[in-house]
Amino acid sequence: MDDAALTQAIESNAADLLMAMGTAGDGEQRSDSAARWTIGGSPIDYHNAVVAASGVEVVAESVEVLRRREVPGTWHLGPAMRSDELVQALLAAGFTDGGAEPGMAVRIAHLVSPAAVPGLEIVRVTDDDALAVWERTLGRGFGEGEREARWVASVYRKLGFADPWRHYLGLLNGEPVATTTIFLTTGVAGVYFVMTVPEARRRGIGAAITHAALTQAADVAEYGVLGSSPAGKPVYERLGFREKCTIELYEWAG
Repeated sequence: MDDAALTQAIESNAADLLMAMGTAGDGEQRSDSAARWTIGGSPIDYHNAVVAASGVEVVAESVEVLRRREVPGTWHLGPAMRSDELVQALLAAGFTDGGAEPGMAVRIAHLVSPAAVPGLEIVRVTDDDALAVWERTLGRGFGEGEREARWVASVYRKLGFADPWRHYLGLLNGEPVATTTIFLTTGVAGVYFVMTVPEARRRGIGAAITHAALTQAADVAEYGVLGSSPAGKPVYERLGFREKCTIELYEWAG
């Protein structure tokens, strides 16, 4: 893939993940030539997401749905969607600038192996019992903590454990310390929910679980893609990821 195709893959993989999770959460879906969104399936603003829009007129329509469903929400503006006119319309409607995520990609065959972490085992989550451990682990340090982890696990139970979903736990000397999810779309493995519990950070565990999960995805995907936090970007760069685009977030709290 060239850079343009990789940028499109980064945007579409994230959009498809958000739409699938929102559907499983009983959100209200829209997917037509004017807009694509999932709203109302989550208590978390990030997951009540507008991921495509053809014009500024749908800003007011999205606010109407957010108000009716009584949830916070977020517009995710990648290169295919962003315009100055749209940003101004969002701000005028009461959205606030929620920052940006660098969209990154790597050819899986070119991943750089991180240093080994003694005592670390990476295992795939394949049943509800393991998912419960995954949920408790994620809740110790990701996003909105237990609240977000509880919702994510609830939709994963509905979506199941087969492709395109692959979830992983990192166990350090038998204790759960890290999580990630791989979401597969055509030729691409999206990396999500990478988290290491606070007391086990700065040991290379996040890099190790990302590398292991993507290496296992090489059977069906050529590239790994993700949206990184600013803090995580150097970790992914050391694995071989390179920034291809920026995804801007605009948040509506109601």
